[in-house]
Amino acid sequence: MRRAVRSRNARFQQWQALLANRTKRHRAGEFIVQGVRPITLAVENGWTVRALLHAATGAPSRWAAQILERVDAEHVAMPADLLGELGEKADAPPELVAVVEMRPDRLDRIAASSRLLAVVFDRPTSPGNVGTLVRSVDAFGADGLVVTGHAADVYDPKAVRASTGSLFAVPVVRADSPTDVIAWAHDGGARIVGTDESGAVDIDGHDFTGPTLLVVGSETTGMSVAWREACDAIVRIPIGGSASSLNAASAATVVLYEAGRQRRAAHADGGVSR
Repeated sequence: MRRAVRSRNARFQQWQALLANRTKRHRAGEFIVQGVRPITLAVENGWTVRALLHAATGAPSRWAAQILERVDAEHVAMPADLLGELGEKADAPPELVAVVEMRPDRLDRIAASSRLLAVVFDRPTSPGNVGTLVRSVDAFGADGLVVTGHAADVYDPKAVRASTGSLFAVPVVRADSPTDVIAWAHDGGARIVGTDESGAVDIDGHDFTGPTLLVVGSETTGMSVAWREACDAIVRIPIGGSASSLNAASAATVVLYEAGRQRRAAHADGGVSR
């Protein structure tokens, strides 16, 4: 279906609300996606695109034309200034903005196996950190990310942009409390490993080759009591210099690298493979 929006009408305002209003995003079950790579990965990974918003004038690039031809969704033409508002680039409006349907928050979207490596981000406050950690989960071959508690929204535009499209390549699930996630991890035989600067062992001294659920705490308060009590081990990253600690997403990235390094070494030695 092809439509046109020529003013900041009610439909435009609904899309605009998806940028800033978390409640309206989740009530509608959809979110805004900006950028060539995120839109491309959303399409390639089979996410449901509800609408493609594009400029009313000018010839589309080859990429935009291919996306418009490939995606069976509502196609909405609008003036460049309106498209710039939804793309959050008023000075350089994008060719396309996508309205994409959210996926369900089911833990079974993360494939449990004897080689599980998944991450919990407990009560993160920064959407940018959420998106950065999604990108690291994807980059280092982990199976998925669970965001627990009262947390920044994984579908916030800042989180989506920071993931650079990885949100569409790995399962990201939200859970209100640790209880169901802990039970899911135990059912799958995974060890729950927390990260904290006061951990009992350095990361290179812990065995990450078995099924593992890695827990990263809030940027400000660390892991909750429930997660801390659920941990089978708590590891630390040995750091030097004048820094007292690492950003939560950066810390998780370091641990994911170590886990991947151990698993590659085990595979080369004929042990556990990923």
